[in-house]
Amino acid sequence: MAFTTILYETRGHTACITLNRPEKHNSISHAMVDELAVAYKQAEEDPNVWTLIVTGAGTKALCTGADVGSWSKDGHGGSKPGQETRGFPLLSTSWQWDAPQEASPPYLQMAKPIICAVNGMAAGAGLDLVTTCDIAIAADTATFFDPHVSIGIVSGREMVRLARVLPLGATMRLALMGKQERMTAQRAYELGLVSEIVPQARLMERAWETAEMINKNAPLAVRGTRLAIRKGLSLPVYEAELLAESHRLRVAHTDDAVEGPKSFMEKRAPNWKAQ
Repeated sequence: MAFTTILYETRGHTACITLNRPEKHNSISHAMVDELAVAYKQAEEDPNVWTLIVTGAGTKALCTGADVGSWSKDGHGGSKPGQETRGFPLLSTSWQWDAPQEASPPYLQMAKPIICAVNGMAAGAGLDLVTTCDIAIAADTATFFDPHVSIGIVSGREMVRLARVLPLGATMRLALMGKQERMTAQRAYELGLVSEIVPQARLMERAWETAEMINKNAPLAVRGTRLAIRKGLSLPVYEAELLAESHRLRVAHTDDAVEGPKSFMEKRAPNWKAQ
């Protein structure tokens, strides 16, 4: 598929998806939603890709949420009576019964780790790229905010996800203050929304470095660990422990589980095969 709203690049065992509408602050159009779905699937199904980076083009914005101009032409969120935003009959498709994902990776279905390189503003649905990634690295110029209530829209899925990352008070401040409140990269780091801040000019270099460090580890063990943590968050502790143990046992039967201890005893770098 030839992409028009995103870029897709691979280096070694890492793929990078770049939202590529810098003139629109990388806001999300219908075409971008379709292309991202293809790109996420491509990265997940490519056996040579072990880690994924998501970022935005330019230095101003990671993503500022939905492109209001393309989604809301009629003043009702883009929908007419009896239709949803893309013109389908209301509730005629299975995905209309689910929470809209927009730019989000299918992070609970994907096994591979996701790094988000926050190159600028992350707003509205753009915050989903931060809350659904596994490691977020921010440029020192990055900011975080949610303008939904300032344009008359309930902030739903985005704030539910954010409330599972930030303290409730910090989430409520962003949600209820709307466009009047912007969180700095430093504050996001202090609260744990991002794990590292780097100069803007070094952001992508650091993202690729981080992916390479992840890729030095056994890829199946990394995926099992990631899934155990991610899916365990929605379970009681006992069930989460059982899920984690089931992933450990699955990976214990792979070739890489033999290669790890063997390479350690032989004092050499492991030769991971992801099998």
